Amino acid sequence: MSFKSLGLSEALLKAISKKGYSIPSPIQAKAIPPVLLGVDVLASAQTGTGKTAGFTLPLLHLLSERPAERHRPVRALILTPTRELAAQVYANVREYSEFLDIRSTVIFGGVNQKSQVSTIRQGVDVLVATPGRLLDLHNQGLLSLKHVEIFVLDEADRMLDMGFLRDIERVMKIMPAKRQNLMFSATFSKDIKKLANGILNHPAQVEATPENTAVEAISQKVYRVAKGKKTDLIIKLILDGNWKQVLVFARTKHGANKLTKKMISEGITAAAIHGNKSQGARTKALAGFKNGTVSVLVATDIAARGLDIPLLPHVVNFEIPNISEDYVHRIGRTGRAGAKGEAISLVSADETTFLRDIEKLIGEKLPVEIMEGYEPDPNASTAPIKQGGGGGRSRNSNNSKPKTAKSSESKSSHNSRRPKRTNDRRSKS
Repeated sequence: MSFKSLGLSEALLKAISKKGYSIPSPIQAKAIPPVLLGVDVLASAQTGTGKTAGFTLPLLHLLSERPAERHRPVRALILTPTRELAAQVYANVREYSEFLDIRSTVIFGGVNQKSQVSTIRQGVDVLVATPGRLLDLHNQGLLSLKHVEIFVLDEADRMLDMGFLRDIERVMKIMPAKRQNLMFSATFSKDIKKLANGILNHPAQVEATPENTAVEAISQKVYRVAKGKKTDLIIKLILDGNWKQVLVFARTKHGANKLTKKMISEGITAAAIHGNKSQGARTKALAGFKNGTVSVLVATDIAARGLDIPLLPHVVNFEIPNISEDYVHRIGRTGRAGAKGEAISLVSADETTFLRDIEKLIGEKLPVEIMEGYEPDPNASTAPIKQGGGGGRSRNSNNSKPKTAKSSESKSSHNSRRPKRTNDRRSKS
């Protein structure tokens, strides 16, 4: 199957060819046809499957076929959970619309709104946005969604995880009732299906891969280690292996900062990326990681969501996630495009329950190694660690509720957009 056979316009085919693509990925081949037909779509796709083009290409095709009004109101809204993902989706929109008369822009918190407002006033067809900044500008009367024809909710599962349900509901109310809706999620949990029922009208459901499966090209390994020896072990692995590009996941912002400082003191070029970092610092860290001036990027789950890092060879879980699905998201950043990748998890005694949950989810027992000098503490408790202080919620708690999404949004966003605590948690069963 080729992109041409999907019915995309010549202008889009030209842009696709310029990017070096000729054959659509499975999610693109399944999602593009129903979107072109104008029906609502519910799609499940893991990170790195090409899902962004799966909705961007047909969206641009449909808009280009419909004449734009002179003042160019927003006709397509793509809502994403984080700044980084918004920037990457916008980059895709720009690249694919190069040969089309389509204007687009991106808005998110953490930066001054002045230039964003100026661009919107000049007229844009496609708006990529994070919820906080979008609602801020709307409430200030600086943008209108009255002419939206196509609405895309990207990373819907992460939206719920970050507490954006109320914001999504607010956005829905300020768009026309008659529109095409596209919803993309890595999982089809009960809460995702409930959200979909409230947004989508008789959707076509497409799925690129079995839900919650780890990529086969990824070599997975666990090092059992004493909690206090994790930092020394990860530094040894990086130095001994001469690893040049490693994405490391920490559970908290403080932990990410502390680990980064220790690595730098040991001569490793490292940078941290999390919600407390300014947008400029996050962009600089990611750019350095991509161009090779930064060898290690230490990230929290929220900050790393949606990062597009091609051919990433190593992912290390300095602390394994307490939400099993996040493990799949994390390791899915390596082993892309047919390349081999390695995912290593450093597991202390108090993370034993989390490891069992992950193995149950992915349906396999992960190989375990113990490195001499870094042995686990035989007297340490295997009771799960408490999830206070920014550590996230336990996947085993039936009464857990999503945290508010301060990490990816501007602190300048007014208080009214902060979601109240609700029961919009994801099902983990």
